[in-house]
Amino acid sequence: MLTETEARKLANHWIQAWNAHDLDKIMSHYAPEVVLTSPVAAKLLNDPLGTVRGTEALRKYFKRGLEAYPNLKFELIDVMWGLSSVVLYYVNHRGSKTGEFMEIDANGKIIKVVANYSG
Repeated sequence: MLTETEARKLANHWIQAWNAHDLDKIMSHYAPEVVLTSPVAAKLLNDPLGTVRGTEALRKYFKRGLEAYPNLKFELIDVMWGLSSVVLYYVNHRGSKTGEFMEIDANGKIIKVVANYSG
């Protein structure tokens, strides 16, 4: 079971890694079998499903995103947690809000991400 402390620690480290544009630290949060679904992935990858599978593909996608948005910064608004999941609610450098549902495995790694955006 995921605790509040674990959820907040994950959220803060995840935000710091993104704000540093440190791809290795970003990737340290994800399990090899991760599946991410996102409207931004659909746009950047020109794939209507917007799904990225596995850490190799995820690394390439995140690298592409960091290159496409060099001023990318996130500000954490809230963290919600469940038994084996978190929802990170944050705002980006353009003021758009995002809610990311993340399912966490027994090793504390993210295995599933569903991203939702306000605009």
